[in-house]
Amino acid sequence: MNTIRRRAVGALVLATVGATVLAACGSDSSGGSGDTSSPGTGGSAKKSTTVTLVSHDSFAASDAVLKEFTKETGYTVKVLRGGDAGAAVNQAILTKDHPQGDVFFGVDNTLLSRALDNGLFTPYTAKDLGQVPADVQLDAAEHRVTPIDSGDVCVNYDRAYFTTHKLTPPTTFADLVKPQYKNLLVTENVATSSPGLAFLLGSAASYGDDQWQAYWKQLKSNGVEVVDSWEQAYNERFSGSAAGKKAKGDKPLVVSYASSPPAEVVGVTPAPAQSPVGVATGTCFRQIEFAGLLHGAKNTAGGQALIDFMLSKAFQEDMPLNMYVDPVRKDAAEPEVFTKYGAKITDPESMAPDKIAAKRDEWAKSWSSIVLK
Repeated sequence: MNTIRRRAVGALVLATVGATVLAACGSDSSGGSGDTSSPGTGGSAKKSTTVTLVSHDSFAASDAVLKEFTKETGYTVKVLRGGDAGAAVNQAILTKDHPQGDVFFGVDNTLLSRALDNGLFTPYTAKDLGQVPADVQLDAAEHRVTPIDSGDVCVNYDRAYFTTHKLTPPTTFADLVKPQYKNLLVTENVATSSPGLAFLLGSAASYGDDQWQAYWKQLKSNGVEVVDSWEQAYNERFSGSAAGKKAKGDKPLVVSYASSPPAEVVGVTPAPAQSPVGVATGTCFRQIEFAGLLHGAKNTAGGQALIDFMLSKAFQEDMPLNMYVDPVRKDAAEPEVFTKYGAKITDPESMAPDKIAAKRDEWAKSWSSIVLK
């Protein structure tokens, strides 16, 4: 069965990080990202037929779609995967004077200001941007990044547990501190996990700058468990996932994604009436992922073509079952398994990138002093 995407952020609150080794995947006949020449253009410079995409480990696309890009443009995509999202962003910052690729994909709204403040990207207005809602175009004034997908970090619950124990599952942040849910929730460390950080930001958006700390004190008193990563939380501690069942996880509540329900039924036959995993829809925080043309990219034309393609219907409709995210393109259709089993989040919490930039490290330190001491 497919596993849902993971975007854990390593050492998020640290000011500096060690160099991350980027593992190359895919073919690269040119031995690098090449020059700015496009296939079929004139000039004496060697023409690159490769465009290099730098991303996190969770990037995935079907071979058929990548071949379609090559057929349309003449470029072959080489993917450099650089660990989790935070590590990949940090590595891009460390190497910004000599970028390791042409396009970076995977910076989300929790880390966007960090990338923009470090001048990682060259502005580019992608084709078909008119098909993307304005509320996800967070850099609309300068177009340094292009929105590609969105997803909601939410508390998931194990349906079987709540049925067996004759408990109503929680639906809101406030529910999670009620005594009937004591010792049932596992979440991720804010300093090491993107979902963990998003859950903190969601609670801060819900309770306000001055009250979220009191809320987390209540969560701690109610027995919240904290682990380092999404993998630990969902695959080891959560009782509702297929992996968690094998690992004998005993937590029926976990911070994960609204896409967990369809992920749990893909490939299952016969198809169940509903997913074994439910979503507490009042606990969600909206994440948006972006792609940008790296400043100093060697193959600028190829990078622009790739960003355009990532907004095409072909790529957008390929993403849900590869990365378990929602397309941002308004006319992109989602697969039936998403529409049938997925949770539709109509009013997620959100926060402006500049506020995240101003508060992120301070809040992470405060959270650690409350929850981990």
